[in-house]
Formats: sequence, structure tokens, C-alpha cells
Amino acid sequence: MVVATSMPENKEKAIQLDLPVIDLSWRRDAVKKLAVRACEEFGFFKVINHGIPKEIIERVDRKSKEFFALPASEKQKVGPPNPLGYGSKKIGPNGDTGELEYLLFHTNPSSINQRVGMINKKDPKSFSCVANDYVESVRELTCKILEIIGEGLGLYDTKAFSRLIRESESDSLVRMNHYPPYHGINAEKELNCMNNKDDKGYRLGFGEHTDPQILTVLRSNDVEGLQIQSPSDCTSWIPVKSDPSAFFVNVGDALQAMTNGRLVSVRHRAMANTKRSRLSTMFFAAPSLQTSIYPLPEMMTVDNHQRYRPYTWAEYKKTMYSLRLASNCLELFRIDSKGNNSMR
Repeated sequence: MVVATSMPENKEKAIQLDLPVIDLSWRRDAVKKLAVRACEEFGFFKVINHGIPKEIIERVDRKSKEFFALPASEKQKVGPPNPLGYGSKKIGPNGDTGELEYLLFHTNPSSINQRVGMINKKDPKSFSCVANDYVESVRELTCKILEIIGEGLGLYDTKAFSRLIRESESDSLVRMNHYPPYHGINAEKELNCMNNKDDKGYRLGFGEHTDPQILTVLRSNDVEGLQIQSPSDCTSWIPVKSDPSAFFVNVGDALQAMTNGRLVSVRHRAMANTKRSRLSTMFFAAPSLQTSIYPLPEMMTVDNHQRYRPYTWAEYKKTMYSLRLASNCLELFRIDSKGNNSMR
């Protein structure tokens, strides 16, 4: 029987905290130490001077904005999310909802052409070309970051993580999220109530969760909304200040498993602003479906025994899709101190 735990519904609070910022123009020795520390303490950091051309970012932002401005009937032609495609409000198959609409597609060029090539009938290659350019650039950035982390961890094979993303059969995905402003009859009243509670008029856009993949590389427009869970208090959330020129990186479940728990898959959520639209684009770096995920030998010691059993990426995805958004899927693959697996 598969049982997963969800986070308890406690009284939440937002806290202000300086989050790690990594400048990729710094010396490599400094960058790799800071990256590993950030992944250990927060599971998250901000990247500046990343090297991705401004025009590539601007083009994908423009296409994303154009897509979400289309009539619903046009957006729905991209296909219902199963799990790829266009979705609105519903998140996954298990009853989770949020104040957003999204477009989710595979990063394989042929898949991009097939999935999003139909968006612009006058110029069917327009969206797919922009998406392919963005994917190629962000994939390279992701691999660079993963190799920096590999060096910081002292791995013998510093490309152990990035190689999984470069594989032709990589299951990496891109999600474009749009959190529209709220124009309901009671919008202003709700905003005033929320402001009185000092949460700045935000509504839940995408509920709390961890990302199942190896690494997520995200950027958004200048509207805030992303929050990560405090590493010291599961009832506290840390607002992430928006920066359209930067990328934000968070550890996923697979990287936590491969590092035997040393790097932390951060729980996070997105809030939807009542008055302004928020757009964000995520690159989810994942291995092929057949890839076996397990703790690397260098991550295990006499005092730090193997914490997770080997599993394929396909197995993990299947389990994840059977659970609610807030469930702790990785716990089902944990090995206890007696060598027993949590999944029975």
C-alpha cells in the first residue's frame, strides 16, 4: 500500500531573509562552494551574470504573453494537460487547483514543434523556434550549474548530473505559468482584507510542493509571488524578491536522492497577485525515463548510510502523479535505519 504524508495545515507566517545570490562571473572556487552551501541550507539560490542573451529571454517572454492573451478556445487547441498541454485552474489529476493557467511541453525539439507549433497559424514555426532557442540556452546554463555543484561536492565524475540532462532521451520539461489578476466582484474587498493581514493582496496560485526532477531553473517577470519554505520552520515562508534579469535555481527530489540527502529539495509555492499578472517560465531538468536514480557512492559514509533505494525516473513519475501536490513523494523511497523501504 502506498501512503504519502502531506504537510500539516498550520498557522503560516512570512519571514524576511536574505537568500543566496551567486554571480557566475566570480572565481570558480568561490562559486562551487557557495552553490553547494546554498543547496544544503536552502535548496535554492539566485543566479546573476548567467550569460543567456537578453534577446532570447525577451522573445520567450513576448511569446508567452501573446499565448496567454489568446481566447480560451485557441489556447485549448494545444491540448488538455495529460500531463503535457494547456491547463487552467486544475493542477494534476488528483483535485489540486490554483489561480493560474499554464503551458507544459517537452524540451525535445520535435515535441516542441508538435505541441506548440500550432499556436500561430500564420507563422507556425514562430513559437517553436523561440522555445527551442530558449531551451537550448537554459539547458546549457543548467548543465553548467550542475557541473559546478558536482565540483563543489568533490565528485570524481563532475558531470554525473549534467550528463543525464544532455542525453537525447532526457525527460526535461518547460512550463510557462500565467497567474492572472483577480477581477471578481469582491476583489477589492478581498484585497483590503488580505492587506490587513499583511500578506500584500496575494492569493494562492500554485500550492506548496517540491519539484521531482534534478534541478529547476526559473525566471519570471517583475511581479513577486514565489515563496520557499524556511529551512528552520515549516510554518514559515520566505518571499523571493522578483528580478527579471536573473534566474532562480532550486534542488529537486532526484538531486536530493542522488546526494543521499545532502542537498535539499526545497518546498515552495507561488502566490497570485490580485492586481497584476505574473508570468514565469520553468525549465525542469530531468533524466530519461529509464535512468536509475540512486545515491552516488561518494555521498555515502559509515555515518551516513544509504537513505534512498534505487528507482527509475519513470517509476518516480508514476508515483508522483498518483499523489496530491503537497505530498512528500520522496519519503516513499526512503530506506530506514534498519534497511527497510518506506514503500510497501
